[in-house]
Amino acid sequence: MTAQRPNRLINESSPYLLQHARNPVDWHPWGEEAFALARSEDKPVFLSIGYSTCHWCHVMAHESFEDEAVAALLNEAFINVKVDREDRPDIDSIYMAACQMLTGSGGWPLTIVMTPDGRPFFAATYIPRLSRGGRTGMLELVPRIRDIWRKQRADVTASADSVAEHMRRHAEGLLRPSGGGAPDDTTVRQAVDTLCQRYDARHGGFGSAPKFPAPHSLLLLLRHAHRTQDAARRAQLTGMVSHTLEAMRLGGIFDHAGYGFHRYSTDKEWLLPHFEKMLYDQAMHVLAYTRGWQLTGRPLFRRTAEEIMMYVMRDLTSPQGAFYAAEDADSDAPPHFAAMGLPPGGEGFFYLFTLQEIRGLLSREDALLAEKIWNLQEEGNYHDESTGRKTGLNILHLPAPLSALAGQLGMEKHTLTQLVDEIRATLIQARSRRPRPHLDDKVLTDWNGLMITAMATAGMAFDAPHYTECAARAADFILSAMRDSNGRLLHRWRNGKASVTACLDDYAFFIAGLTALYEATHEVRWLREAAALQQVQDTLHRDGTSGVYYLTAADAPDLLMRPVEAYDAACPSGNSVTLLNLARLARLTGNQEHEQSARRLLEGLSTQVRHMPGGYTMLLCGVDFLSGGGRTVVVSGEQDSPDTEALLTTVASAYSPDTCLLLRTPMNAGQLAQAAPFTRHLTHKGRTACAYVCENYTCSQPVTDPRELLEHIVKPAGGSLD
Repeated sequence: MTAQRPNRLINESSPYLLQHARNPVDWHPWGEEAFALARSEDKPVFLSIGYSTCHWCHVMAHESFEDEAVAALLNEAFINVKVDREDRPDIDSIYMAACQMLTGSGGWPLTIVMTPDGRPFFAATYIPRLSRGGRTGMLELVPRIRDIWRKQRADVTASADSVAEHMRRHAEGLLRPSGGGAPDDTTVRQAVDTLCQRYDARHGGFGSAPKFPAPHSLLLLLRHAHRTQDAARRAQLTGMVSHTLEAMRLGGIFDHAGYGFHRYSTDKEWLLPHFEKMLYDQAMHVLAYTRGWQLTGRPLFRRTAEEIMMYVMRDLTSPQGAFYAAEDADSDAPPHFAAMGLPPGGEGFFYLFTLQEIRGLLSREDALLAEKIWNLQEEGNYHDESTGRKTGLNILHLPAPLSALAGQLGMEKHTLTQLVDEIRATLIQARSRRPRPHLDDKVLTDWNGLMITAMATAGMAFDAPHYTECAARAADFILSAMRDSNGRLLHRWRNGKASVTACLDDYAFFIAGLTALYEATHEVRWLREAAALQQVQDTLHRDGTSGVYYLTAADAPDLLMRPVEAYDAACPSGNSVTLLNLARLARLTGNQEHEQSARRLLEGLSTQVRHMPGGYTMLLCGVDFLSGGGRTVVVSGEQDSPDTEALLTTVASAYSPDTCLLLRTPMNAGQLAQAAPFTRHLTHKGRTACAYVCENYTCSQPVTDPRELLEHIVKPAGGSLD
């Protein structure tokens, strides 16, 4: 079979577009050239959106886009455009909204057929080559759409006009306040009640299969548990979070050999994962497990956060210090899988083990222990989704925490933990000889911002500077390599080149990372950069009337509409993170204009948040912060002195999510006063460090005793709920 001649995607930088560069489909990258050709040839545009580690994108590519018959139909009927959703979240946002409007659902691969001016009239997600299971196949669908375009043009145009108009009206409606006031504690309670109703009391998490992790929902529950005066309610919410964090860590959604979390669970038990690993998931899990540890003190939660970061530092960190985007779910099969009659490649093959393989790698005693600990079965616990049959392959998962298993096995916990670590090292060494999944090695500013936030937060909480140093390297890379000549952020870097204009999420997530880095390192430069970038974000993205932030900059190239997002999906929205950023910057700098911007933003989002509070859990973390008023602790003392460190450690280790931390020393007093003028007179007397606790922009008398400081900060800012 001769190699396929490359199409126009061969010159692109996106790993996803390059995966399709030798398809027989005549793909175009997004751009005016493609749309001009559609207009001149009077053809609709076939838009396919996905990403390089997307399993069902691979399936559709192999079935259809690599098939000569399907390609011939697509090339004859359409101008075909490929978009990497991770490179162009603005395009993805617009056409995912169209898909949800037309079909009631969405996902990737995303398939849109639209007029040459970008108005959609057909939408779908995965489409098989041949019709099956109620899905019309490509071989039947493409000729049908082609004929409708040619013979029923007026109907197509009317439909496209209607969809575009509905999308515009919906977007405009998001910018109109409801008149019912900004979301408040009542709205937070409604969201918490919704989560309680959806909580799976048996398996943890929310809802049924497929079950998605919801770290930002767990963060909201932890906040509410912290603020409520109702002891039973506090115990209920803390128990829900603890159960969920434990269940996910024990289940197959966690990689027990190499660490890190897979994307989601296809079942309600957290056993069978969708195996791709995304950077943003790792970041959000680190935050949830770190905060969970701070509130509960459970060692399992701290260890899990540390294991996730170990995976990220080992497998997702570039030589330059920035973080890569993702690892694929699919990989080629190891040789012994082929001997079992399994296909040459598939989803999860890098992560699965046969019991026979385990026995060959370990001593008899260790193999028996591994079999008991990780639920290994001769016939396997992993089944083929298409046939339902057992494959002989096993997903590693734990029936209970090691502390409980140690008791069942009559062993000390530390002994069992040491044995498990030794066995795990053998398994990961054997796994390293397998064909690895594809690594999406692009660097995204927004996702890096989330990981910087997570690592800085964990490094501060665990008193582990190596995590903070890793976060700082990534931040330095973005500031030096991912800004244009005007100081504006760029969205993507790969192979030595940064490109793509930054979106809202890039600014919001990276600003969050910079403020977390400041609190972890006390280097004033991070706070200055955060405040400066917030000003850039305000200028480029904020709507002058509502105070809500658009996804795209004011001077971005025109698309069908200018998208606005606030819903918290797998990633929190840029508006949600901005709300917290503004609230925290107000406390860190003393600039009350940031708080005014936050409250204006919240009022602007009131319509959609009040309509469905449970869909905005990260945004409601910001509401909770503003409701409590927030708190700033200014530690004033000599750098690195024991009394200064004792006060800093008290703040860092406590669960106090609305406390912001500043360090004033004789060495940095001038720099800090420029960034946070209110600290100018918050000095320490003599050689003893002290802390000022500031609420409502008023600071207390200095506190020198760490225990007294702890009493101040473990109380919810602004008082308890109820």
